[in-house]
Amino acid sequence: MAQTPHENASGASGGTDARHPSAWYRTIPSSGERLPIIGLGTYRVFDVPQGQPLDLQREVLRRFHAAGGRVVDSSPMYSESERVLGELAAELGITDDLFFATKVWARGEKEARAQWEHSRQLLGTAVVDLEQVHNLVDLRHQLEVLTAYKAEGHARHIGVTHYLSSRHADLTELVTSAPIDFVGTNYSLLEPAAEDRLLPAAIDHGVAVLINQPFETGSLFGWVRGTPLPEWAREWGIDSWAQYLLKFILGHPAVTCVLPATRNPAHLADNMLAAAGPFPDERGRARMQAHFQAL
Repeated sequence: MAQTPHENASGASGGTDARHPSAWYRTIPSSGERLPIIGLGTYRVFDVPQGQPLDLQREVLRRFHAAGGRVVDSSPMYSESERVLGELAAELGITDDLFFATKVWARGEKEARAQWEHSRQLLGTAVVDLEQVHNLVDLRHQLEVLTAYKAEGHARHIGVTHYLSSRHADLTELVTSAPIDFVGTNYSLLEPAAEDRLLPAAIDHGVAVLINQPFETGSLFGWVRGTPLPEWAREWGIDSWAQYLLKFILGHPAVTCVLPATRNPAHLADNMLAAAGPFPDERGRARMQAHFQAL
């Protein structure tokens, strides 16, 4: 069996931070690089028109970096998000510390390469840490392009993404057969289907996993609003529903990093606390799910 991303390591090498315990990191199987398990999504929340204030986004990114965060996910399809992310990272002097995960949404090699070059310029980096085929668009051609990017040294890792459970079968097939380093998928207490086949396949084939939409674009907070946390959740250091939702995901051994998106600095701080262990095992996650579904 391939190395699982849950085999963590501590220390200063491989992008780790001595301020945090080893449980804060998980390993990319294909490269051995270690990543913090809480990342930052930019969909909608970093989409700010040119000339508008960026105070909230700046503070979120500053706090994220100060807390040891590295993985920031974006896409050309998120309108202004790549530009805002790149500008703020440069302003804060943290561009080289971040792990930029972006995507290509294009048809044909010419369009894909033009889009990649624009993303690279916006993010302010010569090499993209992770380039992904966004929502499997023009999949065959774009995988060929991304494989070439990686061979040419323009991208350090490549992958595929989708946000719908209906595409898990396609993602599973790619995990088992394509030369990818990452798969990005939805997985949450409301949409747990990825654990049936996709996440086990990622473990078996040594593919790192990024989780998008952990809060179902915020709808899960409406589900639990006004409901107290169960006392037994404290066993895993859970002090908020955001931590409950994130720790359920992070309890799965296939998950490398989860990508909650926020423009609220207080929410960012709360999300980052979910990285502190311990994490629920399979039995614990089943208990969390049963409690959530009973609300």
